[in-house]
Amino acid sequence: MEDQKIVDLYWERSEAAISETQKKYGRYCHYIAYHILYSDEDAEECVNDTYIKAWNAMPPHRPQLLSAFLGKITRNTALDRCHYEHAKKRSKEMTLVLDEMGQCIPTEKDGGSMADELALKEAINGFMRSLKPQTRMIFVRRYWYLCSVKEIAKDFELSVSNVKIILLRTRNKFKEYLEQEGIEI
Repeated sequence: MEDQKIVDLYWERSEAAISETQKKYGRYCHYIAYHILYSDEDAEECVNDTYIKAWNAMPPHRPQLLSAFLGKITRNTALDRCHYEHAKKRSKEMTLVLDEMGQCIPTEKDGGSMADELALKEAINGFMRSLKPQTRMIFVRRYWYLCSVKEIAKDFELSVSNVKIILLRTRNKFKEYLEQEGIEI
């Protein structure tokens, strides 16, 4: 079923919206949640929470890109669950990913405006468009899906050290790009 028809089902408050979402995006959402939680059971619960949150968000929200909308909900739900369950003892991989990106992105400041958030979003999108496809996919797999360097290396048939170098160089370019865009880090 096309995304627009699925969204229409949500707006009509039809329970078929959930089943159609599950058919089309269940594996995608599970993939996102699993790479954050590393537990099939927790990932499945997170995906179910995603369906509920999508149900509650539509209406009034009508997403332009359903996959991105669901992916964002799943990712945020999984991160919230991970923070809750591992409050003081985060997984080593997540701590590493957050530390890596913490060197590149601006920290939240008191009084941060919506304009600042929009500028950061536009800068991130511009930077991502500037990357070669493989580099962009590696960067997204690491920092959006929170995949391990080892897993990325295997999937792209690269050495672990090669992936680490690509990520380091890309983070450095990202930091430079944000600075050129006038975004303070």
